Amino acid sequence: MLKLIGPFKEIITLSGASQKGTLGDSNLDIIKNGGVIIEDEKILKVGNFEDLRSEANTIEEVEGDYILLPGLIDCHTHLVWGGTRARDYTLRMSGESYEKILEQGGGIFDSVEKTRKASADELREGLIKRANRHLNDGVTTIEVKSGYGLNVENELKVLNVVKNAKADVEADLIPTCLAAHVCPKEFKDKKEFLTYLEKELLPQLLVKGLANRVDIFVEPSAFPMEIAKEYMLAAKNLGFDLTIHADQFHTGGSQIAVELGAKSADHLEASTDTEVDLLAKSDTVAVALPGASIGLGMQFTPARKLLDAGASVAISTDWNPGSAPMGDLLVQAAILGIYEKLSSAEIFSGITFRAAKALGLDDRGKIAAGMKADLIAFPVDDYREILYNQGKVKPDLVWKNGKQVKHV
Repeated sequence: MLKLIGPFKEIITLSGASQKGTLGDSNLDIIKNGGVIIEDEKILKVGNFEDLRSEANTIEEVEGDYILLPGLIDCHTHLVWGGTRARDYTLRMSGESYEKILEQGGGIFDSVEKTRKASADELREGLIKRANRHLNDGVTTIEVKSGYGLNVENELKVLNVVKNAKADVEADLIPTCLAAHVCPKEFKDKKEFLTYLEKELLPQLLVKGLANRVDIFVEPSAFPMEIAKEYMLAAKNLGFDLTIHADQFHTGGSQIAVELGAKSADHLEASTDTEVDLLAKSDTVAVALPGASIGLGMQFTPARKLLDAGASVAISTDWNPGSAPMGDLLVQAAILGIYEKLSSAEIFSGITFRAAKALGLDDRGKIAAGMKADLIAFPVDDYREILYNQGKVKPDLVWKNGKQVKHV
């Protein structure tokens, strides 16, 4: 069955945009008065709506002026947690540093305590609520990290929550094991903790089908470079894809990401010209997390430098209970764009197909034949209105795998 949807005033296909380096708005590849033919959850053809009419078995007419984009992709979130960290946020507003709060038992440790106490049902309910809010905002693929369990029992609990929530979430959930978030209080030796994860947790993830991605927070206050690299190499040898929390406060993590061929290096707020050059010459996606910069009151990822150097730059929310509680991808991307002087094409690419690459996915993020029919339509008559409104204009219509999951 061939279904045609449209017409759309403009379709922003991104079909010819490159994976790396700078992009101008000519790279948006706009089709005016466009339509999309969908077959078996995938895009079969994109073109002029009237020209496509005769090829479709059914037509899903869209009334009004709409701009169509690929479904958004949030490639770095921490959507499973218990409790709240409003106290931490208030301390940061008063001038306390993130690292100092962590040392005092707040920060991640506070979320760990509350997540361990929470039932699987409570965690699942929170995840579904956040994921569905994201879908309503046009985010059709969501990466979800563990990392507030910090032992085998609770990391498995969190990742099982992600797996079981998929039945009640239309968006795709991509699980990542971040058990190496920080060293829990019950372990005095960080290397011993990583060995414990390597031997006791990682093999179970593969057997149970809970995650094929592994992450680590590379920082002196979390896991120093030397032991982090050893752990991630072991994960790679087990068959896991890698991603790394890199260069948030100190450099070093992006070097490990490049050396081990990680899919992405995320954060990068502390990256210097040396790290920018390393990433640009690699196939590792540089993921900017403006939500963390806003939440911590610190500098943004040097996205402009990275793009000019030839890197692939994605943009993600880092949605979490502590440093990035906002969780609004479009707002954060628009804010990063004005501070880092990014083009519309660079921003849209960073939250679609370049974010897909950070997840190792090549079947989404563009409106082109063979891609997943993940589509979002904004109630504007000019694509520039989307970012001009700083993300506050949301899509009225959302399709996931060709099925309309949000209506006006």
